[in-house]
Amino acid sequence: MTTGRFLIYGATGYTGKLVARTARSQGLRPILAGRDAARTQAVAAGHGFEWRAFGLAEAAKLDAALNEVDAVLHLAGPFSATSRPMADACLRTGRHYLDITGEIDVFEALAARSTEAKARGVMLLPGAGFDVVPSDCLAAHVKRRLPDATRLFLAIGGLGRLSRGTAKTSVEGIALGTRARRGGRVVRLPDTPRASADFGDGPVPTVALSWGDIATAWHSTQIPDIDVHFQSSRQIEQMTKLGPLARFMLSTRLGQHIAKAAVDRQPEGPTDAERAADHAVLVAEASNAKGDTVRSRLRTPEGYTLTAMTATEIVRRVLAGDFKPGFQTPSLAYGADFVMRFEGVTREDLKG
Repeated sequence: MTTGRFLIYGATGYTGKLVARTARSQGLRPILAGRDAARTQAVAAGHGFEWRAFGLAEAAKLDAALNEVDAVLHLAGPFSATSRPMADACLRTGRHYLDITGEIDVFEALAARSTEAKARGVMLLPGAGFDVVPSDCLAAHVKRRLPDATRLFLAIGGLGRLSRGTAKTSVEGIALGTRARRGGRVVRLPDTPRASADFGDGPVPTVALSWGDIATAWHSTQIPDIDVHFQSSRQIEQMTKLGPLARFMLSTRLGQHIAKAAVDRQPEGPTDAERAADHAVLVAEASNAKGDTVRSRLRTPEGYTLTAMTATEIVRRVLAGDFKPGFQTPSLAYGADFVMRFEGVTREDLKG
């Protein structure tokens, strides 16, 4: 039996509140949920939404909430800690699982459960936001242009201020080093590669980072060698220059606690004005064994703004019965051109 409803879990976070606003503006009526009853109730009251309060360890309450809906849009990170209990509950109850993770290991863990999800008629679609809708769709587009591609280079530029949740996820990733895909396998690189990309105003320096497309672009395109770079910035350069001792400290529970406490002292995220004034640009380059190369560039609204757009649209489609059981990426579920339907998104195929 379908309910025509969905649950937003993590509704009190920066992205959760933004998605709730967007859902309301589009006439959607989610149930909001989170661990803190007072904070969840306050967000729900501002929109006239129903709300529930429970932690992910409270299996009975979690299952009861999921049994009221058809799908969950899971926004409570870091997903390294929260994805599995939510996915477990979705598979138990036969509800669709969507999240906005950008974490390689979370994507791979959910991909490993695809057969289980298919048997339950459940779609597992992580990365329903800026991580990784635009980059995944762009990867699928250049694969379409060069079907025998063996290498994919993705570069992301124009990202502004991070929310606290995104910053905490980044802190977790520092200790893992820089990862890429080689021969179809996720590997840790011995150093941090650098390159350049043209985001529209000429080539600028880029730095390799462990972004979700190291996982998802493989599932979407089957291109065996994948690298993801970000436009170089002071903050990124500081992260890449951390020595072995600093990385070791960040891998400990105490180091993570100290770093995340520092994140909690930062602003919650970009203001509405900052988001409206910002945008992102992504470049994808695919090449084959013969040396043929294709390049495409995608311009999008600011990352959190696009996340609210894409996540609510994917929920809308799922509620309408437009879903594919099993593990999916955005482009596998909805095609390489899915991102093009959103206002402010443009794509161009580059020469040379």
